[in-house]
Amino acid sequence: MIRCSCVSGISGVNETHVFISSGENVHLSCNNALHDCTSTTWNYNGFRHSAAVELIGLGIKKKDTESHERLSLGSDCSLNINNISTEDYGSYICQQWTGVNRDKQQGTDAHVFLHVLHVSSSQTEISAGLSVTLFCQLYSYTGVSCDDLIRSERIQLFWVNQTGVKLTRSDSRYQISSSSDHCIITLNTTLLNEDDNREWRCEVTQRDQVKTSVTYTVKSSAQADSTAAGITTREIVIVIAVCASFVLLLLALILWMMIRKKRCGVRRATDDSVDPSSRAGTNSLFCESQVNLESLHSSPESRQTSPSQVEQTDDVTYTEVTAFSKNRAKKNKVHCDDKVTYASIGGAKAGAQEDCSQLYASVNKNRHKSGK
Repeated sequence: MIRCSCVSGISGVNETHVFISSGENVHLSCNNALHDCTSTTWNYNGFRHSAAVELIGLGIKKKDTESHERLSLGSDCSLNINNISTEDYGSYICQQWTGVNRDKQQGTDAHVFLHVLHVSSSQTEISAGLSVTLFCQLYSYTGVSCDDLIRSERIQLFWVNQTGVKLTRSDSRYQISSSSDHCIITLNTTLLNEDDNREWRCEVTQRDQVKTSVTYTVKSSAQADSTAAGITTREIVIVIAVCASFVLLLLALILWMMIRKKRCGVRRATDDSVDPSSRAGTNSLFCESQVNLESLHSSPESRQTSPSQVEQTDDVTYTEVTAFSKNRAKKNKVHCDDKVTYASIGGAKAGAQEDCSQLYASVNKNRHKSGK
């Protein structure tokens, strides 16, 4: 925020007072600038120097100054200063030099007095129950004392709370005092639990108009530590949750593989008399079992399986098994065609003369013209 006021000054008729908070950027106008900034020169007078220091010479920035990296010249010949510090306050003088040798000054000096407002705290560790003192200081350099400046320009410093209400000395909770030259105002109070994130603001006014202000926000040290710890805890919880999800997924995969392996083992135990080539079309998709189907390729009499030759397993299912008998001339005791399609086989026992429907879930009969 940039606040400035043009007033009839202390040492001339062309003077400007600019109030700025520390850390902000400022724009200092040159009231006597010409259309060509090549004639513009900016000089600085402050407490650090016994004589004026040239910052801008005929439109060119000087690189041998401490603040040259934060300085720039605007298109209107104004002086721009970034990231104002308390060492930047003072008097800035804008001049215009013309003539062949740039040795003739055009017009009078334009004075810009820069005032910097800054707030600091007496405590580095802040927590409830501790006493804290806030210092609000106006840094000014005008060639006269701060007290004279305060009176002549009717400048005031005061503290307000976060609702904008001015704090007074009558409030028993706050102790407010000013320095002898009235350029420093202090606020002392004992912090409460509810003061965490509370704001107090120092304002400077000139002729009852607010020029700039600085806000101080209370940040409890204990609360800051707990916030950092909370962030760390959340990160740990996230890592644990991700790891637990991965472990559960891995266990589920292992369990599924064990169940599948067990099922394949049961299938191999029940299919030990079936030839793998007879069901390679479907059963090989589930497990690689070596099944002997010699009984299906032998004579029809050998296909009459005794109860002792059939495993008593009720959950064996074939998708499709097709067997052909090599001996069609010999009559089979089981009155079924030589070409049989098995949709499923259960654990039922079939005798020599039992109905084939009890042994096969479906039976497809082939009709032969030979009449057999």
